[in-house]
Amino acid sequence: MTAPNGSRDPQPSGARDPQTYLRKNHEMWQRWTPLKAASAQYDLAGFRTGGSRMRALERAEVGEVRGRSLLHLQCHVGLDTLSWARLGAQVTGVDFCAEGVATACSLAADVAPSAVFVEADVLDLPSRLDGTFDIVYTSHGVLGWLPDLYRWAEVAAHFTAPGGFVYVFESHPAAWMLDNKADGPELRLRYSYFGEAEPLAFEYRSPTAVPEAELPGWEYAWGHSLGEVVSALAAAGLRVEFLHEWPFVAWRLVPFMTQGQDGWWRLPEGLPSMPLSFSLRASKPSD
Repeated sequence: MTAPNGSRDPQPSGARDPQTYLRKNHEMWQRWTPLKAASAQYDLAGFRTGGSRMRALERAEVGEVRGRSLLHLQCHVGLDTLSWARLGAQVTGVDFCAEGVATACSLAADVAPSAVFVEADVLDLPSRLDGTFDIVYTSHGVLGWLPDLYRWAEVAAHFTAPGGFVYVFESHPAAWMLDNKADGPELRLRYSYFGEAEPLAFEYRSPTAVPEAELPGWEYAWGHSLGEVVSALAAAGLRVEFLHEWPFVAWRLVPFMTQGQDGWWRLPEGLPSMPLSFSLRASKPSD
């Protein structure tokens, strides 16, 4: 999830209903996804030739996936999903954007023909998909698109096989408090740590992968505290095995971050260290 210019805009008609915001986000992703998929940043042609987009840290925390079933929630165009497939997992990806699912299916035909992709709202997924999985995976800027984290956790637990686990790697809620318009290397707080019923509205001009495009509009995101993430998973009957906080993140959250050779984005030297992302693993009892 990216947020180039955070502000409040006039509420859409029927704004109190989360479905109103979700529909507007869906419209935005339908418009954005073909441009992003064709961009040099995504490099789908290069991905087809081989390799994995999965970071070493995530591979280490998830563990061996060969021969295991893996469900990727909010998979976008399937790059991470198919990276797990290349590591030996039997994968299923889910996304609410038809353009993203179509791109993922096209990639899968060349990369992992047995991969399955489903077009569905993750919160309604039990009505669209059967079965359970050894691993339920989600990562990197997806939870903010969801208005109801407790329902998300119920869905994740529903699809986790007994003895399996949910793995989350996500930007840290504390990092989302930072002023994303600050130009200089200064940490300024702009947003509340705790989410509200009404989402934040962010004005955009183009996808970050295609900055030259002109697609003005708005996107809507809900804040979720770290306590809410953990409590939602616990309420769904999952047992948290670990919660790790990290001083780096998968993309440039604020303009003055720098990218290391390992691909992670960090705050410049001289600024206080703070959590920018977290990883969490929660298991489902085998009994």
